[in-house]
Amino acid sequence: MINRRQAEGLDDQDPLASLRARFALPAGVIYLDGNSLGALPTTVMATVNDVITRQWGTDLIRSWNTNNWWDAPLRVAEKIGELVGAAPGQVAVGDSTSVNLHKQVWAACAMRPGRSVVLSDAENFPTDLYIIDEVVKQFGARLEVAASHEMVDTIARFGNELAAVSLTHVNYRTGAMYDMAGITRAAHDQGALTVWDLAHSAGAVPVEIDACDVDFAVGCSYKYLNGGPGAPAFLYVAKRLIDEYRQPLPGWHGHARPFEFEQSYAPIAGIGRALTGTPPLISLLALDAALDAFDGVTMAEIRQKSVALSELFIELVETRVAGHGFRLASPRESSQRGSQVSFAHADGYPIMQALIAAGVIGDFRAPLLLRFGFTPLYTSYMHVWDAVDRLATIMETQQWRNPEFIERGAVT
Repeated sequence: MINRRQAEGLDDQDPLASLRARFALPAGVIYLDGNSLGALPTTVMATVNDVITRQWGTDLIRSWNTNNWWDAPLRVAEKIGELVGAAPGQVAVGDSTSVNLHKQVWAACAMRPGRSVVLSDAENFPTDLYIIDEVVKQFGARLEVAASHEMVDTIARFGNELAAVSLTHVNYRTGAMYDMAGITRAAHDQGALTVWDLAHSAGAVPVEIDACDVDFAVGCSYKYLNGGPGAPAFLYVAKRLIDEYRQPLPGWHGHARPFEFEQSYAPIAGIGRALTGTPPLISLLALDAALDAFDGVTMAEIRQKSVALSELFIELVETRVAGHGFRLASPRESSQRGSQVSFAHADGYPIMQALIAAGVIGDFRAPLLLRFGFTPLYTSYMHVWDAVDRLATIMETQQWRNPEFIERGAVT
């Protein structure tokens, strides 16, 4: 087990250490919740101020042309495409992850008429399951779920009944990561399509959606992409499918001739047909600025540091707080884990509240999980060491038993 001085030495040798200066983080806070809400990039503040005071305040409606607002959804999308392994012209930004998932599952079902099953993970994010279940009913189909370790066998069992497989690449609770290429190949062997949710992947782990032959994907931009609370989400449609792509929410921003205001819908050529209505420009342009935090950094470098941070965290927790009831809930093998580590504890909620009070921000997912996200752009090895040191103090002194840590807030 390393000591604090050795952790400091790792930071001295870290080629990404200087990137922390690209973020505005409060002094004294160790932020390990980038898997829920990314930190604020410094470039965003000046951009949002300009959008509000000059673009909106002075240029007004002219900004659609003078400040290129109209093209922003696809312009920003290209930055995200580079981070998830998508060649140009396959990603669009707009709406929420939930709305985009609805579009993509609907599109997949429409492309596989007569097939009766869409398959997902029994431990998928609940909203994903709600949406899939509602969409498939519109096609007279049904949602089926399987355990992650049985997914390939289940895909084969449904065979030509299967319209699509819709999964989250990295599990929101445990950080367990699917073999995207393998699952996609198994689905294609049965003639089914794939819809991947990259909410806990984009900006955190290398995602090669083109190389994996993925059909459709969606993703969140306010976690590891640091776009800000409620930032618009993105979607991906493989280039080979774009010409036949239909979605259930056609709108004027996806129209081939939007300013002719025709009564019938004619989709624009290309990925723009995935757009619906007017995007939330302030949030969209904030995301545009936030993505500049990745300039000059490869996803391979980010992944290398992510693994090192999480491996150190696991080692320190399992040695420094051994005997206090913590159990690793994430895969131990780093190749099967995203950029998140979860530990289970019977008193996880008050322990997390005590940690937050001590300046270490993670989060809790019922019934037992303490979640910690590692964002290499701004997380250091010293942060990991100090976080576990504070956790050890909380457990040794039983601070977590204090009454103020027991009462649950609306958000955990």
